Amino acid sequence: MTTIGIVLILAALILLLFTPVLLRMRQKQETEGGPANKRMNALSAFFALFSLRSIIGLFVAGVALVFLPYLFFWAEPGYQYFVVFPNGSKKAVLNEGITWRGFAKVTPWQKFIDVKVVDENEAKSEIEGPMRPIPVRFIDQVTATVKVSTRFQLPADEQSFLELAVEFRSLQNLVQTTLVPTVREVVSNTGYMFAAQDYISGSASDFRVAVDDQLKLGTYSVEKIEFRDTVLTSIETEAREIKEIRTRYEVKKRIGADGKTQRVPHDINENKILVAQVIVDDVVLEEAFKERLEAQRDESAKRQLEQQKIKTAKDAQARIIAEGERDKAAERVEQEKEQVKALIAIETLLKQESTNKQLAEIALQTERLKADAERVKADAESYKNAKLVSAGLTPQEKAIFKKETAIGVAAEFAKITFPKTMIMADQKGGSPLESLIGASMAKQLLDQGD
Repeated sequence: MTTIGIVLILAALILLLFTPVLLRMRQKQETEGGPANKRMNALSAFFALFSLRSIIGLFVAGVALVFLPYLFFWAEPGYQYFVVFPNGSKKAVLNEGITWRGFAKVTPWQKFIDVKVVDENEAKSEIEGPMRPIPVRFIDQVTATVKVSTRFQLPADEQSFLELAVEFRSLQNLVQTTLVPTVREVVSNTGYMFAAQDYISGSASDFRVAVDDQLKLGTYSVEKIEFRDTVLTSIETEAREIKEIRTRYEVKKRIGADGKTQRVPHDINENKILVAQVIVDDVVLEEAFKERLEAQRDESAKRQLEQQKIKTAKDAQARIIAEGERDKAAERVEQEKEQVKALIAIETLLKQESTNKQLAEIALQTERLKADAERVKADAESYKNAKLVSAGLTPQEKAIFKKETAIGVAAEFAKITFPKTMIMADQKGGSPLESLIGASMAKQLLDQGD
């Protein structure tokens, strides 16, 4: 825009200087009547198109274009501007857009600043604060290098930004003198709060949180505590000797009277710079520790294999015992079943005997009752007959008694079967044998006659 303004100013000056000269030269040529000069006529016609007013307007436009960038400027997104006016007053421009400048000096500051550990082959053009890997030493004396990526934001309020811009003068000065050293110091101090063994065992996220928290709110005020652990040769024998004394350390945060963690503020906090992002990209442990870890891993693998073998053997032993117990239980169950069957048979027999005994007792009781009934009936008949005899029978009863007696006697005689052959002994007193012989002969004769 300034270039265009300068061009317009130069054009206006040229027109203002050469237009009267060309017009006088043309008038002189016409007055003297000499041969016409076509180039001169063309230039005269071109300059004749611009009047004095238009030349002045062109000059004013050029001057305006030249001075316009010193009166206004365009605030780009992602930047904050430190503006110093000719009278010495200061102003901060925090928002994008066209802003009044008034011949002031404008210093742009990038709103977000990246501070990152970069490798040799990694691009650095987009990073405001490239760093080398940060060396740290863990509390168990293991060394390592840490790679972090951080992003900071300039103060959002005008007064804090003006104080920051006055103090550091440029963005690079702020990065190199405050942000990079503070990040390196915080990361290095955080390493003393952790053990390398704990870091690889699951405290990596705690390490990142500690770095983030200290960058935002200030570093921890810590206290280092030393412990000495005595290792004995054996715990099975009575005469034990000291094998070694191991020294270990613990770092604890100091707690203030208000119950909060005591902190030591750093330049990032004091200048109200906001921590937008903290990422721990990698922690590269020393080779000796890696070799020790690999040895521990191998030993752990061997130990686990042996333990697995022991567990397998114990499982096999337990399986054999379990199978034996199962067989014993099965045999016990079969024997118990046989015992139960025998007991059930005995109980059934006992119940049958008990039932038969009860039935016999019932039958005996029944017979006793029948006998008692017969005895009572006989006693009753006897008593009746005695009473009848003592009382005497009536003529009618006597007739009925005689009739029934006669009928009974006749019935009994009718049932008697007399022999067809009868032998009567003679009066001479023959022997029984002779009588039998005679009877046999008589029977044969009767059978033949029939």
